[in-house]
Amino acid sequence: MPKHQKNEVELLKTWVLPPSATLGSGVRAKGILLEARARLPTPVKKLLDLDGTDLTLAMPASATGEFRAATAVVSDLLLHCETLPVIPREIEDILTIKTSERHRWLSDGRLPSAGTRTVRLNGRARRITFHVFDPKVVEDILDRGLVEDWREEDAISKAENRRKAAYAAKLTRSLKALGKAEKARGGAGNISADEKANEQAEALRGWAEFDIDGLLR
Repeated sequence: MPKHQKNEVELLKTWVLPPSATLGSGVRAKGILLEARARLPTPVKKLLDLDGTDLTLAMPASATGEFRAATAVVSDLLLHCETLPVIPREIEDILTIKTSERHRWLSDGRLPSAGTRTVRLNGRARRITFHVFDPKVVEDILDRGLVEDWREEDAISKAENRRKAAYAAKLTRSLKALGKAEKARGGAGNISADEKANEQAEALRGWAEFDIDGLLR
């Protein structure tokens, strides 16, 4: 066989990403690919590709030494790929959540952070810092269906806040109206304490029942 034909023969190595590593997410699988590429020499990076959950390294037969070194790097990464931190776009895909939900639940502690990571954007001097998440914690949230529970809690909290705002607005309007009425009668003489108490009671009607429910606490 001519020498140029031998060089066209490829060296191939395929690794299958386990479900425990991808957590059923194509975005997570792509993240593992990018992490593997980041550990390879620049000429080899694009020779590692992803098809579904299969990582494949293809190199010419003439690059035996480079191929062995690259397969060792990828194999070492895949030994602990299940423990790689979950980045924001991955957790949103795994849990099927919105960015706003991720920010809200991270802020109130329901979605615990496993630390932060700082990276530089490709071709730019700017660096960005973001929170990462423990894959075991993410898997537990997924298995227990906590996302739906959190959404129900948020809906209840939102409705309660609206009720509070509505009653607060009603109270403000009532007190303003009472103040205007008192000012208008100011020239006609002072009203009795009983009359003033009755007007305030009328203005605040319904407010006591609202407080009994514990919604003001």
